[in-house]
Amino acid sequence: MVYKAKSPARHTSKLSRTNHRKSTKPKVAPEDVKIVLFNKPFDVLCQFTDDQNRETLAQYIKEKDVYAAGRLDRDSEGLLLLTNCGKLQHTLTDPSKKTDKTYWVQVEGVPEQKSLDALCSGVELKDGLTRPAKVKIIAEPNIWPRNPPIRERANIPTTWLSVTINEGKNRQVRRMTAHIGHPTLRLIRYKIGQYSLDGLENGQYKVITSR
Repeated sequence: MVYKAKSPARHTSKLSRTNHRKSTKPKVAPEDVKIVLFNKPFDVLCQFTDDQNRETLAQYIKEKDVYAAGRLDRDSEGLLLLTNCGKLQHTLTDPSKKTDKTYWVQVEGVPEQKSLDALCSGVELKDGLTRPAKVKIIAEPNIWPRNPPIRERANIPTTWLSVTINEGKNRQVRRMTAHIGHPTLRLIRYKIGQYSLDGLENGQYKVITSR
């Protein structure tokens, strides 16, 4: 079942939901594992509480005792996976497991093939060399409008890329495209491992259970 959140209301009341950063979680029987797939809107924090009255997951997701498997920056959109299973959470976020994550990335300008090849081979960022990635130019995806819209410069075209990586350096995709001279204007995570955004409108979530 797909769930659509009501218009999110900003408020300062205390939330009983536990922040997703909590490290100790009870073991969950295989038949009780719950996975939540959420299409995160722009400007929403990947946590359930915030002391600055910004939009959080609590305004959208009503499932209890689920925690985000990995982060998605506030200014990024798309697939966020939450679960009540610590083992699954660890599997999806542990770099050694090399779980593929695919992003749709709108960049400024039109990258040359040699620049894309550099991303595929790995580029040197401040925190080290990136692993080889899968990068290609794609047609503009059939997606929701962003609110607010991106800022485009007049007379400069933009290009959509599909970027698949299996590591999680901080703001990695944005830094990768900046490295080749094409700043990221919009970033949407489309897929994590076998899970994707297919069938999910922006701001909606669905629950997958083992039962």
